[in-house]
Amino acid sequence: MAVNTLYPTDYQLHLFHEGSLFQSHQLFGAHIVTEDDRVVTRFCVWAPNAVSVRLVGDFNGWNGEDYELHRVNDEGVWILIVPQNMEGLIYKYEIISAQGEKLLKADPYAFYSELRPNTASIVYSLRNYDWQDTKWLQQREKRNSLSEPHVIYEVHLGSWKKHKNGELLSYKELAAELIPYVLEHGFTHIEILPVIEHPLDASWGYQGTGYFSATSRFGTPQDLMYFVDQCHQNGIGVILDWVPGHFCKDAHGLYRFDGSHIFSYETETDRENRVWGTANFDLGKGEVQSFLISNAFFWMDYFHIDGFRMDAVANIIYWPNSDENRVNPFGLEFLKKLNTEIHEYAPSVLMIGEDSTDFPQVTAPVHYGGLGFDYKWNMGWMNDILEYMETPPFSRSSVHSKVTFSLLYAFSENFILPFSHDEVVHGKKSLLDKMPGDYWEKFAQLRMLLGYMFAHPGKKLLFMGFELGHFAEWKDKEQLDWHLLDYEMHQKINVYVKQLTKLYKRSRALYEQDHLREGFEWIDVNNSQQSIFSFIRKGTNEDEFLVVVCNFTGVSYPEFKIGVPALREYKEAFNSDHSDFGGAGFVNKKAIMAVEEPFHGRPYSINVTVPPFGFQVIRPVKKRKERKGNGKEKVRSHAISRRER
Repeated sequence: MAVNTLYPTDYQLHLFHEGSLFQSHQLFGAHIVTEDDRVVTRFCVWAPNAVSVRLVGDFNGWNGEDYELHRVNDEGVWILIVPQNMEGLIYKYEIISAQGEKLLKADPYAFYSELRPNTASIVYSLRNYDWQDTKWLQQREKRNSLSEPHVIYEVHLGSWKKHKNGELLSYKELAAELIPYVLEHGFTHIEILPVIEHPLDASWGYQGTGYFSATSRFGTPQDLMYFVDQCHQNGIGVILDWVPGHFCKDAHGLYRFDGSHIFSYETETDRENRVWGTANFDLGKGEVQSFLISNAFFWMDYFHIDGFRMDAVANIIYWPNSDENRVNPFGLEFLKKLNTEIHEYAPSVLMIGEDSTDFPQVTAPVHYGGLGFDYKWNMGWMNDILEYMETPPFSRSSVHSKVTFSLLYAFSENFILPFSHDEVVHGKKSLLDKMPGDYWEKFAQLRMLLGYMFAHPGKKLLFMGFELGHFAEWKDKEQLDWHLLDYEMHQKINVYVKQLTKLYKRSRALYEQDHLREGFEWIDVNNSQQSIFSFIRKGTNEDEFLVVVCNFTGVSYPEFKIGVPALREYKEAFNSDHSDFGGAGFVNKKAIMAVEEPFHGRPYSINVTVPPFGFQVIRPVKKRKERKGNGKEKVRSHAISRRER
């Protein structure tokens, strides 16, 4: 990753302005360079409408008189070579605009920044970390994500856990505490809310100033490398929440960087993001494309990030502030270019779009006319199922389609089912508190909802705290309510989550064909009167299937008939009403024998006990092979073996 020359080549500059310099962070910013046995620090910045640019900081008393950058081309690239190693020194660019304004700006390409509320950049080298995750990266390249289990734990690092005095845990402390916790609960990935440098804690990182600077709130960039490295060594993927659509308007950031709108759209209607009070990136500008695509490459190269969850994709697909949902051609082309380049560079890195619209082919390959994402958040499913669950149980028959509708489009994209931070904040209540009814009913319905989510086609994402049975909605200034684990029902929901992820990861039928219609089949989709849904999940092996029953009311049924596809012996593999989980204990302990009585359009049927607010998984007993002395194999089910005995 070393920069070979002090000055950019004409070809590098051409690629940057064209929008094709995808390693622009190796040219721009502050770099310590060894050239001809001397160590220098090179500063490079793009400020096309500046009259002058100076380097200022503590090292020169914030007086840039002898530290003027000189312009190397007509498109506004400025450079300064300082004949010393300036690592660790803080700096800003003093920019004089065409209007005569004096602007003090942080470096857009800085690798490190001062701890807020200070806003200066810091000269920092990222070259010396000794990664130990080669095995993980090699295995990642061989995986087929679509046919693997994904349970993503979404984390806000600043409020997962804190020190007793309220101070934040460091990246290294998080590695020591968060990683074992994630392993214990069976999550496959950690998704981190944005860790780009940002001035305001309350923005949660979604309004950034330092896109190449891992926030100093939790330590140094190399400390973050350590965190990711430790995740990988423990078999956990790391997904970064990423915001390439808009940026904050603080004075030291990208907004009016050289006195003009070089990073954002010129037209106010397109530029101003009125919802968030931010500015929208001009995605049609070559230099902005180089900046943003390089930023993705940067996080992959230097921090070994396994994927990006792209925030607010709708704000890129459509023109902002447009009531007509006018498609933004610059946004579309940027998304296609970004996903194409990333997949060519690192095919196993996941690109995940948080898109709230019904824009088609978000996860179709670009060469087939799609946008090229690997996954799309299924916001429709999330909104529908939460509305259904917040409906009183005996009124749910009137909103029956809120459950069934998602299966009409479940295979039109590659989906992730999200219960994200946005659903448990700003008065929306926690998942547990969304459930109607008394104390016991809330827990029973949360267990049932989580079970239904894990059985529904699509990968899974849940925001931290759900596994504790959080009653309060997320409070970003406080840590999670860890004291809840002192109470029995909260302990039991925690046990439930661990067992649910274990069931999911060991059951190919629940994830192997997530993206294919062949992986799902309704048994009974029309039982609105009882609000009981039954369906089959199937793996690629015809014997890999599960029968799933979801009872969305508090009525229990000692005997409930269900149609099944095979004349087999079945057993209940999972039941959310088990007493270990805080349930009433309406479980099926004995073997369940199918009979030749057609039902639900199936040639066979079984009778099971269905618990109140119950999620249950019924598995056919697997056949076993018994080797005989002559070397021949006979395949017999447990049921046949028992009858023969």
